[in-house]
Amino acid sequence: MPNKTPAIYWIRQDLRINDNAALMAAAKGDRPVIPLYIREDDLAGALGGAQAWWLERSLARLGEAYDELGTGLVLKSGKPGTIIADLIEETGAETVYWNRRYTPDGMRTDKALKQKLRDDGIDAQSFAGRILHEPSKFETKSGGPYKVYTPFWKAFSADPRIADPQDAPDRLTAPDTKPQSERLEDWKLYSGKPDWAAGFDDIWTPGEAAANRQLDRFIDAIAEHYASSRDRPDIEATSMLSPHLALGEISPATIWHRVGRAKDLSSENRKKFLQELVWRDFCYHLLFHAPDLRTENWNSRFDGFAWQDNDEAFDAWTRGRTGYPIVDAGMRQLWQEGTMHNRVRMIVASFLIKDLMIDWRKGEAWFRDTLVDADPASNPANWQWVAGSGADASPFFRIFNPVLQGNKFDPQGDYVRRYVPELEDMPAKHIHAPFDAPRDVLDAAGVTLGKDYPKPLVDHKKARNRALAAFEKIKD
Repeated sequence: MPNKTPAIYWIRQDLRINDNAALMAAAKGDRPVIPLYIREDDLAGALGGAQAWWLERSLARLGEAYDELGTGLVLKSGKPGTIIADLIEETGAETVYWNRRYTPDGMRTDKALKQKLRDDGIDAQSFAGRILHEPSKFETKSGGPYKVYTPFWKAFSADPRIADPQDAPDRLTAPDTKPQSERLEDWKLYSGKPDWAAGFDDIWTPGEAAANRQLDRFIDAIAEHYASSRDRPDIEATSMLSPHLALGEISPATIWHRVGRAKDLSSENRKKFLQELVWRDFCYHLLFHAPDLRTENWNSRFDGFAWQDNDEAFDAWTRGRTGYPIVDAGMRQLWQEGTMHNRVRMIVASFLIKDLMIDWRKGEAWFRDTLVDADPASNPANWQWVAGSGADASPFFRIFNPVLQGNKFDPQGDYVRRYVPELEDMPAKHIHAPFDAPRDVLDAAGVTLGKDYPKPLVDHKKARNRALAAFEKIKD
C-alpha cells in the first residue's frame, strides 16, 4: 500500500532530476514528494552576481520539470530549520532528505538540522552525489587527507566504485495539499540593473536538459582532441560543463560514466578529461579538511608575504586594461561571458599575484562574483595553486610570461582579436607584445599605445624579479 505521508526533499546545488539519490529516496513507494528550494543566506545559492543570473534561470527550468512530473517546486526564503519545521507541521511529513554539501557553513547547518529533526522523531537522511567521493571516508594509507593530487588520482582511479547514474522518476506523487510557494520572479536573484549579463543568453542555456546536450556535444565533437587541444583558448576544445556542475544540473557520476564508456574516445583523451573531473573532487577534499581555504593560506609561510595594496592596478586588471593582450582578453571574456578558458585563468591569476603582487584573495573574490561556474572549493584551491600557497601548488617561482604564453597557446592571436578588438589588425607576430612592435606595424594596425590600447602596467621582467625577491624573504 502506498505511503501517503509526504517526504520533503530539500534541494541545494542539485538542480536536476536524474541521478539524484535524495529525490529517489523521497519518492520511494510512491510517497508524495515536496521538492523544496530554500533561499538561504549565501549557503546554498549563487556565489556571486554571474551565478545568480544562472541560478534564476536554472530554478525556472527545474520548476517546469517538477510540474511535468506531477508535483511542483516549492520556493521559500529564510532559515532552513524554521522553514522545514513549518512544512512538517503543515503537511504531516515524517521524512526529510537532502544531498550533502561540503562547504563549512553548509555542513554546520546540515549537521545541526539533522540532529534536531531526528530528536523530534523525523527521519532525516543525507546522500552523496555532489562529488565522486566522500571526503570523510577517503584517506591516505596513514589515515590522513591527501595533500598531493597525483597519489589522490592514483588511489581514486584504482578503485573508483562510482555507481551507475539513476534514471529520473517517470512521475512523482503530489501531496494532497501543495504548500504555498514564493514566486521566483519576486526573488530578483539577478536584478538586471544594470544588465551587465545581457550577453549571457546568447552563450549559455542553464538547466539539466542543456547540461546533457552539452555533454553529448563534448563527447561527439570535442573530446577526441581534448588532450592535445585543451590549453588552446582560440579553439573549441573544452567541455564547458563546469557551470552545469557548479549548480548540480548534471552529476559528476553521469559525466564519469558517459565519458568513460564513450566508444570512439582514445585512452589518452579519456584519461586526461577524467583527471580534470577528479581534480574538482581533489579541491573538495582540500576544502573538507581545510575549511578556511578561501581566506587562509594553506602554506602558512605565505602569511608573511609582502602583498601590494594597489587599487588602480587591480581595477585595470579587472577591466582588461593591463597592456598585456592575453591577460586583457581573458578578463574581458570573463566580464562579457561569465567564463574564461582554463589556461587563461592561470595566466591572469599569475599576472595579478606575481606581476602585480596583489593578494590572491582579491582575485578569488572577483572570480566568485563574475564566473557562472563559481565553485566554493575549486575557486580558492586553484587560486592558491597559482599563488604557490596551496596544497600541491605550482611553485611561486613559476611565473607565467604573458607574452610567451600568448604566443604558445594563441599562436595566431585569434583569441586576443575576439576580445580585444582594438588589436584586430595587429599581425600574429606582434599581437601578444604590441609594446615591442615597430612603429610602422602599429601605424598599419591603427594602434596608438596609451590611446587605443594601454601601455603595460608593469615591465614583466622587472615585476618577475620583484616577486622573486619578495618570495626569498619568506622561504624556509
